[in-house]
Amino acid sequence: MNIVFLQLGSNIENRVLFLKNANKIIKQKVGAILDQSKIYESTPWGVSNQNNYLNQIIKVSTKLSANMLLHTIMDIEKRLGRVRAEKWGARSIDIDIIFYNDSIINTSKLSIPHKFMHERMFVLLPLNKIAPNMKHPIYNKTIQELISECKDSELVKEYAI
Repeated sequence: MNIVFLQLGSNIENRVLFLKNANKIIKQKVGAILDQSKIYESTPWGVSNQNNYLNQIIKVSTKLSANMLLHTIMDIEKRLGRVRAEKWGARSIDIDIIFYNDSIINTSKLSIPHKFMHERMFVLLPLNKIAPNMKHPIYNKTIQELISECKDSELVKEYAI
C-alpha cells in the first residue's frame, strides 16, 4: 500500500462543497483517507485578480501507482468541472500530489515531491498539522523546518466552516 499526501484547492463558486466532493470521490477512486487537515483560506499564489482559495491536505492510502494516481486525480478534477484554460487560473478544484511515499519522481508529466511545495505556506501549514515530522526526500528537512525557511508571505489562515 502507498501513502500519499494530496493538496486540494478551490476558489470558485461553493469552495467548501468542491472540497467535500473531491474528498468523497477520492475515497471511491483512490483509497482510504487516513487523515486530513482543517480547511485553510489563502490568497491566490502567483496571481492577484482571483478569489481566495480554500485548501486542505489529505493523507491517503492507495494501491495506485504514481502515474495512475495522477491520471485518476485529473479525471476527478474534470468530473468536478475543472477547466485548464490558463496557468494558475481560477478553478473549481485543484488536486496536487505533494508526496508519494518517500519517492522522488521527475518526468515531463509528474514531479514528486511537488516542486513548489516548500515555497507555499498554503501547503506547508496544513501539512504541518497532520505530518509535522515528515521529511522532504530531496531537502531532507521536516515540514516544520521547511516552514521556518519559507519566504511566502501570502495570507494563510484556518477557515471557519
